[in-house]
Amino acid sequence: MALPLSLLDLAPVNLDAGETLADSIKQSVAMAQTAESVGYQRIWYAEHHNMPTIASAAPAVLTAIVAAQTSTIRLGAGGVMLPNHAPLTIAEQFTTLAAAHPGRIDLGLGRAPGTDQQTFAALRRNVASAERFPSDVVELQAYLRGESRITGVQSLTGQPTDVELYILGSSLFGAQLAAQLGLPYAFASHFAPQALEQAIALYRNEFRPSDALAEPYLIAGMTAIVADEGEVAEDQRRRVVRSRVRRQLPAGRTYSDEEIDALLSTPNGAAIADMMRYSAVGTPDVARAAVDEFAEYTGADELIIAPTALDRGIWHNTVRALAPDAPPSASSTGLDREPAAS
Repeated sequence: MALPLSLLDLAPVNLDAGETLADSIKQSVAMAQTAESVGYQRIWYAEHHNMPTIASAAPAVLTAIVAAQTSTIRLGAGGVMLPNHAPLTIAEQFTTLAAAHPGRIDLGLGRAPGTDQQTFAALRRNVASAERFPSDVVELQAYLRGESRITGVQSLTGQPTDVELYILGSSLFGAQLAAQLGLPYAFASHFAPQALEQAIALYRNEFRPSDALAEPYLIAGMTAIVADEGEVAEDQRRRVVRSRVRRQLPAGRTYSDEEIDALLSTPNGAAIADMMRYSAVGTPDVARAAVDEFAEYTGADELIIAPTALDRGIWHNTVRALAPDAPPSASSTGLDREPAAS
């Protein structure tokens, strides 16, 4: 694999396997330490709220925890959902991170709230916050440069930082904004594959060189589940899809696998299954071939892999098997596997 490979750690909390928030954080630290040792470019954490099975509600905090226990791998947000925050607040958080870990901090920015409307209100935000996204990005970018668009206001010392800024998106809006601002662009094809081709074309065709970037830089995402046996990986994929369907259903009762599979045959269920359209699932050789094929298909400058297995042993095995420095035939990590939720 010639391209740089990175990871999106979804910071899962497998409640059905008895995991706690503390367990999840420890697993993320272990994953980062492994990724650092086998050649991954960076790891990102995505902001999600009101989701008990995801531990990355505060990407800056999780980044700080992991950065303190690693030494070289780049870390950061993929992304911070800027409508949830004041640009100055995010600038202060990531300026602090960059001061503590120079040359290692990324800041990806997304326009979606990363949660439901009720939680959006609990964050004291409103729909207008998302409408300000382009101007908020520019304001935040200025703070990171050691400048300010607001007279008398600066981020900490007011000195420029080495934080690398990225625009994230799952639609054409982010692609166009990244092109106009001359920033690198990461497309969320690991869960929103529909507009991938259009977004790539738009970004490349409309890109304007900037002080930050002379040429377009595209990162594309895909999910991955790698096991020594192909059927084991496929079983994990089915479990992941079922768990995503269950999260969309009303609470208060237990749904059988048969009921979930029946729902997957409906248009809404098929749309959920399609979120994993771009996936590397199977044995190490099969999965690596899928990664190579996706790289060629997108022409991306970098791929970001989201390990999604519910089984922690397979989750870690995926990271090792797809690693840039992995041997031609990767094998299991030998980690103990926890029971996976169905």
